Parts: sequence; structure tokens; C-alpha cells
Amino acid sequence: MTTITIQPITAEDTLLLRHSVLWPDKPFDYVRLPDDEQGQHVGGFVEGKLVAVISLFVDKPTAVARFRKFATHPNFQNQGIGTQLLNQVIGQARQADTIELWCDARLTAGAFYERFGMQADGAVFYKGDIAYSRFMMKLC
Repeated sequence: MTTITIQPITAEDTLLLRHSVLWPDKPFDYVRLPDDEQGQHVGGFVEGKLVAVISLFVDKPTAVARFRKFATHPNFQNQGIGTQLLNQVIGQARQADTIELWCDARLTAGAFYERFGMQADGAVFYKGDIAYSRFMMKLC
């Protein structure tokens, strides 16, 4: 059985995986977020190697949290690492007393988010030729 370690990482630590998994055809800086330094970044490690990342941003005035740039290396998908990362972020959002958690997700990942109780909310939109929807869940 593979041992998975989930731990905080820096925004900078997320960039290579974000780029290679999510937007390899875009310039490297495309995966940087203007508010990366305000985020809580979490990594999934297998045998010391970073194989999955997710970034959580909490808006305290509205008590709403958003996660972004969720990426798992293709060789490590469907092994429960993403599930552990998302559970970690849901827990962090709850600890921050947020009432709602959301993300903009590729439609191809919709069933994954639905397993956590998230629901599509709003119209489908596109980033390039990739279809997205907003997925949301109430935390209280």
C-alpha cells in the first residue's frame, strides 16, 4: 500500500505541477494567481515526491472559501490522493468558519466533486475549449 502524506506547501511549490497537469500548453506564469500568497496550499506526497496540489482561499468578510488549481499528476490519479486533498481543504474551510465552499471545475471532473456533495451552480463557461462550471457546497 502506498503511503500518502498530506501537508502544507508554499505557493511556489504548486507551480510546476499546476502547469504540467492543468495548462501545459500555456506560458508558465499562466498558473500563477495574483493572490497566491494569501492562499493555503496543500500538497500530496508519495515517497517524498509532490504528486498533487490544491490551493484554498478564504474570504473572511463573506465567510466563503474557494479552492483553485487542484492538480494530480496523471500517474497518481484514481489512487485516493485527490480525495484526501479535497477532504483536507473542506476541513480547513470549516475550521475557518466559512459557510460555503466553491470552485470552478472542468466538467470532466464534475462527478468527482459531486461525490463530496458539491453541486453545479450556474451556466457552463469555457476557458479556451475546456468546459467549466461552478461547483458549490454549503458547510453549515
